[in-house]
Amino acid sequence: MSGLPTITTFRWVPEFARGYVRDLRARWAFEEEGQAYAVDLIDGPYAKSAAHRHFQPFGQIPTYRDDEVEIFESGAIAIRIAEQGSHLLPTDTNGRLRAIQWVIAALNSVEPMVMQHAVVTLFEADCPWSPMRHDRVVADIKSRLADLEAALGDKPWLDGETFTVGDLMMISVLGGLRETDLLADFPKLTDFVARGEARPAHVKAMADHLAVYADAKAA
Repeated sequence: MSGLPTITTFRWVPEFARGYVRDLRARWAFEEEGQAYAVDLIDGPYAKSAAHRHFQPFGQIPTYRDDEVEIFESGAIAIRIAEQGSHLLPTDTNGRLRAIQWVIAALNSVEPMVMQHAVVTLFEADCPWSPMRHDRVVADIKSRLADLEAALGDKPWLDGETFTVGDLMMISVLGGLRETDLLADFPKLTDFVARGEARPAHVKAMADHLAVYADAKAA
């Protein structure tokens, strides 16, 4: 590789979004793998430009590029980083695919419910339909969290003793509930998230993620 793998993220986001922007997932994967990386900071107008949409058709972040690929979507990016390293994906076929299945489960089976909660409590909280939807949204997410906690059981990580990219993605998704009390009834999931967020790689990734906005404020 002639240069560092590079991700894009926003140079500024509102305060409520800091700590949640999805470049954090790529940063965490890089840190777990001990892989240096570069960051291109972009603004909102550029994200919607033809130049950016050439790589990210929905005008979002992060994107990723290295000497071989240019891709988007945080799950695909995390898997690519894991494949280039040696810590986040088991080498046996079954273990590798189990880790990937948890990436997909996090994004497909859990995150949509987390986002629905954000919609009714934050983004559309002042809309007349949000109070009517709130109780159902909470009930649905708690049902899904109960399923997830049952699958985790007493294991430290989703597939047993080894932390994988599947755990990274699931903990990142559950981190979207950080400012709520929705995990309070699920002590095993609460501990699972705490274990993940206490990992040195996550601590470093979060610090670097937040530093972007501190630097923007200072500038």
